[in-house]
Amino acid sequence: MVKIALDPTPFHSTHSLLEFPALAADLGYKYLQMTPHADMIPFFNHPKADDDLVKKMKKACKDAGVEIASTLPVLRWSGPDEDAREAAVRYWKRVIRITADLGVDTIGTEFNGRPERAEESERAFYRSMEELVPIIEKEGINVFIDPHPDDFVENGLAAWRVIRGINSKNFGMVYVASHTFHMGNQPLEIMQAAGDRLGIVHVSDTMDHTASHGLRYITNPPGNAVRVHQHLKMGDGDVNFDEFFSGLKAIGFLDNPKSVMCSSVFAENENARAVAIYQREEMERRISALS
Repeated sequence: MVKIALDPTPFHSTHSLLEFPALAADLGYKYLQMTPHADMIPFFNHPKADDDLVKKMKKACKDAGVEIASTLPVLRWSGPDEDAREAAVRYWKRVIRITADLGVDTIGTEFNGRPERAEESERAFYRSMEELVPIIEKEGINVFIDPHPDDFVENGLAAWRVIRGINSKNFGMVYVASHTFHMGNQPLEIMQAAGDRLGIVHVSDTMDHTASHGLRYITNPPGNAVRVHQHLKMGDGDVNFDEFFSGLKAIGFLDNPKSVMCSSVFAENENARAVAIYQREEMERRISALS
């Protein structure tokens, strides 16, 4: 069955890095997704974990009976600024080493780059691939990429085409439920296109920012180039989770023991424990109902 993982981001202010595995176990999770953290792999900058900290994290997981399902770096490997892109490639090499040393073979990430400079960003992305793909393939690591709102590619089907263009079976796609409306609101089409190359999904809800003829959310002055979405608990937004889970079942995602389904609710830190438990129970219930 799919691995059900906790994104510990809501607990960054209350728990230390090495406490995350025991926390996940306490909340009923067997898996943890290692998302950006100041002590391990921070946003956009060089990883801060040395080999000693990596060993301590691995031991903390073993002691808690929890596994790391995936790491999640967010780096500027598609940045149209060449200095930033080159730095991101260097940081990626350390991320790959940390991931392998943790005994993990799965990385989730984002495209990054700039939507207003999409063509330049795509060139930068493939330039980074020329250097990183051989390393990733040699290490036997699978990398799955999310078209995040404000990345150089945001539409889900277009993102799959960019991933397919890497021409490596070690690369696939992340589907984030709360990005559904930015990806074009075509969940079944995207899932079917990616097929068994859809390796990670993030489960969280959001309101449809395109509803009410685009007036559900209003920013001033009009015409601001902003992207609005939320990471709410299931049922608090507009995502069709019946469709979401049935689509994943249809492509074999739910029955694949290598697939990762991650709870990624960031909007209710004051109720983080209760929300994490609710999310896990709701994911388990929906998966069981489709068995």
